[in-house]
Formats: sequence, structure tokens, C-alpha cells
Amino acid sequence: MDFLIITGMSGAGKTTAIRALEDIGFYCVDNMPPALLSSFAGVLTSSGGKIDRIALVMDLRSGDMFGQLFESLDELSSKNITHNILFLDSSDTVLVNRYKQNRRNHPLSSGGDLLESIRKEREILADVKNKAKYVIDTSLLSAADFKNKILSIYSDKSLHKGIVIEVISFGFKHGLPIDVDLVFDVRFLPNPFYIDSMRDKTGLDTDVSEYVHSFPQTKEFIIKLNDMLTFLLDYYVEEGKTQLVIAIGCTGGKHRSVAIAEDVSTLLKEKNYRVITRHRDCNKPN
Repeated sequence: MDFLIITGMSGAGKTTAIRALEDIGFYCVDNMPPALLSSFAGVLTSSGGKIDRIALVMDLRSGDMFGQLFESLDELSSKNITHNILFLDSSDTVLVNRYKQNRRNHPLSSGGDLLESIRKEREILADVKNKAKYVIDTSLLSAADFKNKILSIYSDKSLHKGIVIEVISFGFKHGLPIDVDLVFDVRFLPNPFYIDSMRDKTGLDTDVSEYVHSFPQTKEFIIKLNDMLTFLLDYYVEEGKTQLVIAIGCTGGKHRSVAIAEDVSTLLKEKNYRVITRHRDCNKPN
């Protein structure tokens, strides 16, 4: 279990950072008081390793409690839990401009001078910055460049170049998912819905899955789909794509699409991609 502590100057991009980290499989929590770190680690330890990469944003929004950060990190070390700090920084001028654009209050501001609040925060965080494993200055980074920098540092190098693939099963009668890159229609396959014993089950049930896979057209489709995805994914990665959403649809989103989405997820995991599988309509009524 690895803990990544994200901290730094307010307005330097911590929200963007945790969104990028969530995309590559981190479990993220924003505005975690340092005093809760040890207890939180204990809860995750009892999960049996289901959550192993955790990113926590800790900053001056927690007020005086932020001063307990180093003590809390020492507690993790005493439990042999690895951790490191990512510190996000930006120039005073850029931070002032960002606050003016967003019209938000600085956590140290009580209606006074914004620049003075930023300088005070920088002074408070000096020791934390010195202990950070990585320091990223976001002053001149676009949102896309910043995200790519996060991915280049924290993507699991054993996985295929950091791309995250989401495989969604869905029912056409409930509408297409939004933000989909590739859609495959499996309504041409025989439908278990018309078999009484399978109607109220899903493609996650063994008998339904075996039924869907018992037809030669299913086997041929899986082979052709695997070939197509193998061809496409190399080019998506080459073009710098970091996210891909593949949607598999049938009529109701309970049987055929679920079974095939499971196949696609398994095939992609075998190719060492990071895969998120979601069955959008699996539990909706027939």
C-alpha cells in the first residue's frame, strides 16, 4: 500500500492532480486532516489490499491540524507503510491571477491582502516542500501538460504507457453513454432474455455467459473485435491518448453486452492495459 500526499500552494493545481491520478487507478481523497491519516491507513489495511494506491490532498484548509502532517507520516513509517509527498507550486503572480479569475478566498485570507496570504502560506509550507519527493511548478503548464506530467511520474510503468481504458456495457433502450470513443452493437447475438430461466439474470451469471458464448458468431465476433482493438490501441497510444472508453450495447444492457464487455476487459487486461469495467444498466428492471 502506497500513500501519495499531495500538498502545496493553494491554487497550484491540486484538484487537477487528483483527477489525473483517479484516471490511473489511485483512490483519492481531498482535504484529509493529517490527524486522520493513521486511522485511515488502518481501515485500508483491513480491506485486504483491494486499495493499494492512495492519493490524499492535505493543505492549509485543515487549519492548525495541518501542523500534524510530519507526525502522522512518522506513524505511517512506524507501520512500514510507504509514502511520499508531491508538492505543487506556482509563482505568486500566477496564483494571484488564478484567484482573481476564480473569485475564491485564500484559506489564510480574512479579507486582507491576497499576496500577503500567499507569501505567508509559502513560508508555512517551506519545510514540507523541502521533504517532497517531487515538486512541480505549474506556473507555465497548460492543464493538459500538467496532467501528462502527473501521468509520466505516477502511471504504473508495468502497464501500457499509462492509457486507461473504460469498458462499459449498456442497453440501447436506455440511451448511449456519453463521452464514448468506440461503440459496438451486439444485438445480433441470440438473446437470453427470451429464455425464462435467464430473463432475470445478467451476463455475469455463468449460465447466461455460457449461453451467449455457445454460438459460433459470438466466438468469431470476439476474435475480430480483439484484432481490431489490438490494431487501434497502438495508434491511440502513439497519438498520446490517455483515456479510451469502449461501449458494448445490447437491447436492455443486462445479458449480451455484459458478457461481451467482460470478455473485452479480460482480453485488454491480458495485454497489460489498465481497465475499468462498468455495467451501466445491469441492475435496471427489464
